[in-house]
Amino acid sequence: MTVSGVLLVTAVVWAVSLLRSVRLRAFVYSLPLPMTLALLTTGYRVDGSHLIGVVGLNLFFVLVTVAHHRLRWPILLADLAGVAGYVALGAALLAVSVPFVPALAGTVLLWLLAALLLRRHPPPAAPAPDDPERRATHDDRAAPSERDGDEAAGERLPALAKLALILGGAVSTGLLGQLLRGLVVTFPYAGVLVAVEVRRELPAFCRHFARNSLGLVGFLTGCWLCQDLSTAAGLAAGWAVFALTAAVLHLPAYGHGNRRPVRVQATGNVLHGGDGHGKRGVEA
Repeated sequence: MTVSGVLLVTAVVWAVSLLRSVRLRAFVYSLPLPMTLALLTTGYRVDGSHLIGVVGLNLFFVLVTVAHHRLRWPILLADLAGVAGYVALGAALLAVSVPFVPALAGTVLLWLLAALLLRRHPPPAAPAPDDPERRATHDDRAAPSERDGDEAAGERLPALAKLALILGGAVSTGLLGQLLRGLVVTFPYAGVLVAVEVRRELPAFCRHFARNSLGLVGFLTGCWLCQDLSTAAGLAAGWAVFALTAAVLHLPAYGHGNRRPVRVQATGNVLHGGDGHGKRGVEA
């Protein structure tokens, strides 16, 4: 990874760290910025292996979530498990040529199945962040070593650990470039650090990122369709398809969330509308 790549990864992680919403964090991470830079600097042509790389990105976060939240591994060790899973996927595909169209069909089918499962099994409603009962329950469940580790990580990560992870990720991906082949384009460069930033919300982050993954599939499809014209044309088409896919995925939910319901106030047995006038409504 070049110096510009390291700076880009740092910028993405910094942007994610500033956001409070898990939904926005997942969307920012799904922006194909590292992919764009990798395609520009490595010279790889988009093929079916890149689509499988998007599946690998989701596999990375699933492994990190299971290791950290289920097995109670430290987040850095869980990150290593996720990277190992991604590298294993790349090694399995090393001797296989993956045609783009079948890979696209399989990836979209997997995305539809995942979306159906997530819809049928919604996450449980989370208590308010400032709920003292929630904090007490979490503190009781967490081992003292885990709480101390989280606090220490929160103090040291912004300066030392982030820099070490960025440099380590850059060096390791450079060394693994031949092993990963095309999957080096979709390697979770920023994901290693993002997983640390969102470690307390990894299950929700995984769900949102799985949904946003369709935008990455659209980006790679646009690049593949126009890459024979030029690299610039392919990337322009990829970003256009990504923007269209993101709009389809997010604008309906955004419009639904911004519908302002009529505020109703109850006074005795008479309901009043949000305008404050005493129009008689249904009796309680």
